[in-house]
Amino acid sequence: MHVLATAGHVDHGKSALVRALTGIEPDRWEEEHRRGLTIDLGYAWTTLPTGAEVAFVDVPGHQRFIGNMLAGLGPAPAVVFVVAADEGWRQQSEEHLAAVRALGLRHGVLAVTRSDLADPTATLADARQRLESAGLQCEAVAVSARTGEGIGELKDALGRLVAALPAPDPEARVRLWVDRSFTIRGSGTVVTGTLGQGRVAVGDHLLLSRAGDSDVEVTVRGLQSLEQPREAVGAVARVAINLRGLGAEHVRRGDVLLAAGRWHRTSVVDVTLDPPVAREAPARVMAHVGTLALETRVRPLSERLARLTFPRPLPLQAGDRVILRDPGAQTVLAGARVLDADPPELARRGAAQRRATELAPLAERDGIPDLAHEVHRRGVLAVADAVALGHAVDALPAEVLRRGQWLVDEQTWQGWSTTLKAVLDEHVKAHPMQPTLSLEAARAATGLPDRELLPEVAAAAGLEVAGGRVGIPGVRASLEPGVEAALVQIEQRLAAHPFTAPEQHELDAAGLGPRQLAAAESAGRLLRLTPEVVLLPTAPARAMRVLAGMAQPFTTSEARLALESTRRTVIPLLEHLDGRGWTRRLDGSHREVRR
Repeated sequence: MHVLATAGHVDHGKSALVRALTGIEPDRWEEEHRRGLTIDLGYAWTTLPTGAEVAFVDVPGHQRFIGNMLAGLGPAPAVVFVVAADEGWRQQSEEHLAAVRALGLRHGVLAVTRSDLADPTATLADARQRLESAGLQCEAVAVSARTGEGIGELKDALGRLVAALPAPDPEARVRLWVDRSFTIRGSGTVVTGTLGQGRVAVGDHLLLSRAGDSDVEVTVRGLQSLEQPREAVGAVARVAINLRGLGAEHVRRGDVLLAAGRWHRTSVVDVTLDPPVAREAPARVMAHVGTLALETRVRPLSERLARLTFPRPLPLQAGDRVILRDPGAQTVLAGARVLDADPPELARRGAAQRRATELAPLAERDGIPDLAHEVHRRGVLAVADAVALGHAVDALPAEVLRRGQWLVDEQTWQGWSTTLKAVLDEHVKAHPMQPTLSLEAARAATGLPDRELLPEVAAAAGLEVAGGRVGIPGVRASLEPGVEAALVQIEQRLAAHPFTAPEQHELDAAGLGPRQLAAAESAGRLLRLTPEVVLLPTAPARAMRVLAGMAQPFTTSEARLALESTRRTVIPLLEHLDGRGWTRRLDGSHREVRR
C-alpha cells in the first residue's frame, strides 16, 4: 500500500477529488456535510489501474484547521497538491506549500481541479512552477471531479508516483503517530494512523507514549487495513489497531505507538532550519511532528542551526522532520531536520557557537545518522543506545570498534590502554608490596563504562588479568630486604613441616605484618587461612594426600595427629578444605574426604 495526503486551499475541491478517485466519502462528521467544509482528517482508498493500493489522508484547507492539516500531512511520504482552476493560487495554497517544503517532501502530483469551470492552463503553469521551486518535482494534471474529466489521467500519474516512492524498511522500528482513537462495541479501543516504518502484527507488545501522561504497555489485539482484517501489516500503510487493556479516552491524537525498548526519547534536539529563521523570530513556537503539536522553545545556534526544547520527551532520530509554526502570525516559520537527538548540554560561554561548528558536517549529510561522529563525540556508546538513536550497527565505520555490547572510538580505546598502563606503573612504584590493582580500581582509574572491557584493554596495554586483579607480567610483590630474608626462612621451615604454622610472635619478629602478609599472599608465596595462620600454598593439597589415606570418617583430633599439627592450624585448614569442597563435615566432630 501507499499513503498520500492532500494539500491545498480551502474549498478547492480536495475532498471532491478524493471522492471521485475512490468512491468513498472522506468527510466523516455531520458538521462537515452541513457546512460543506472539511474540518478534520478524512480517509479513503482505491486500487489504481496498475494494481497499486493507495490510501488518501484528506486534510482540511481552512486556516482555522491548519493543525489538523499538519497532523495529516506529517506522517505521509507524498502529497496530492490541489489548486482550483477558477481561483488559482491562494493564501492557504502558500501555507500548505510551506508545510510541504518544511517536511522535505519531494514526491507528489499537482491536480488542478474544476477544469470544467475555467481554462486550467495558466493555473497549471503557475502552480507547477511554485511547487518545483519548493523542491516538489511532480506531474501536473487538470481534472474535474464533477464531470470526471482527467480522472483517468490523474490515476495514471498517481500510479507513476507511487512506483517511484522509496521502498520502506520492513525491519525498521515501529513508530506510529496516532491520528484518531475510538471505541467499537465488543472490541474496545481502536487507534488509527499512518504506519511509516516497520511492521505490526497481532500479538505484538508496543509502548504507547502519551502527551501529559505516563507510558502504557499495550498489546495488539487485532488489525485492519483498508477495512480488511489482517494478521500483520507492513509499512507504508493506513492501519487501525485494536488495543487490549486501554480505554479510548486515554489515547488522543499526537500519542505515538513505539516498538518497546527500541527508541530513544528526548526533549532536546539540534536541528538545521530551512529556510533560516531570523534572530528576532519568536523564541517559543508551535512544533508539529508526526500528528503531534506542542509548544517548543527555539535557541538559535547559527543562521541555519538551532536547538529545540520540547516540554516532554519525544521519540526522534536524526533525519526526522519538524514543522515550526508561529501561531501568532499564522505562518510556517521553517522546516527543522533533526541532526542530533541526544545533544550535549550547552553550559559555558561560547558553547552555542562551538556546537554550531560541530554540527556543520552533520548538516551536510542531509540528516543521515553519522555513527562515527556520535561515537567519537562520546568516546564510547552502548550498542543498544546506538540502535535506539537510529544507527545501523551491522557494518561499522573503520574508526569505530565493537567490544562486546559497546561501540568504542579508536582514539578512546588507545587512550584507555595508555592510561591503564601509566596508572599501573605509578601504582607499582607507590605500592611495591601490592603491585596489582583490583578490577574495579582499574576500571575506575581508566574510566571504562564496564568492567567486562578490562581484559581486552589490559591485553592491548601489554598487561595481564589474573585472580580478579590487573598487573604487569613478571612483576611480583617485593618486600624490604630484611623482611624478604625472614620470609624465606619461614618458607623453608614450612617446606619441612608443612602444617606447623608460625606463631604470631614469630611473624611479628620477622616484620611480617598484615600488609607484608597480603603482599606475600598476592605473590603466591603464602596462604592465609586466617589473618594470623599462614601456610604454604601447597599445604591444602599435601593435607589431602594424608587425609585420604586415613580411615573415614575422621575426627579433628585424628587429623591433627596425622598432620603433626595443632588445633590452631588444623581447624582453619579443615574449614578451608570444606570450603573448597574437598572434605565434608558430617556432624560436630566428624568429617570425610569427598570421593
